[in-house]
Amino acid sequence: MNTKKRCAWVGDNPLMIKYHDTEWGVPVHNDTKLFELLSLEGAQAGLSWQTVLNKRENYCKAFSDFDAKKIARYGAKETKQLLENPGIIRNRLKIAASIQNAKEFLAIQKEFGSFNKYIWQFVGGKTINHKIKSMKNIPATAPESDTMSTYLRKRGFKFVGSTICYAFMQAVGMANDHETNCFQYDKLIQ
Repeated sequence: MNTKKRCAWVGDNPLMIKYHDTEWGVPVHNDTKLFELLSLEGAQAGLSWQTVLNKRENYCKAFSDFDAKKIARYGAKETKQLLENPGIIRNRLKIAASIQNAKEFLAIQKEFGSFNKYIWQFVGGKTINHKIKSMKNIPATAPESDTMSTYLRKRGFKFVGSTICYAFMQAVGMANDHETNCFQYDKLIQ
């Protein structure tokens, strides 16, 4: 019997449990992984994370394992294939955003040396450790996500509103929003 105390939002879906226990809130510094999670958070807009997580493997295949160089070259043919792919969320605006964001992502890599270096500056290079007592206390945005959203949009990124940016920050460990009684909280603040 598994007696680990987890954040209340996890539920009993094995995929959600695995994501919570191994990824959510763990600091990510790999550019490809950062691009993947930013793309998936954008795809989530208006939907549940579980919906996107259930389609994650399909997204990896459909979007060239989130290789931004390949995605930036997608044209009408690839867009049509994506719109016909039942394994992903077939939203024209979200697909176009992924392609546009790949181009902007590459521009940031060129300018800053890595996307990691650019994106982590919004939290001063360190995880913000919130002391969340219960799910109702988890914020939807923060001043850092507001700033990140503004700067990303100025650069031409799409589907990067403050709420999406904050969910991204949580996913990649820029914000530790595990509930304080969750087994991951203490593990991640060390």
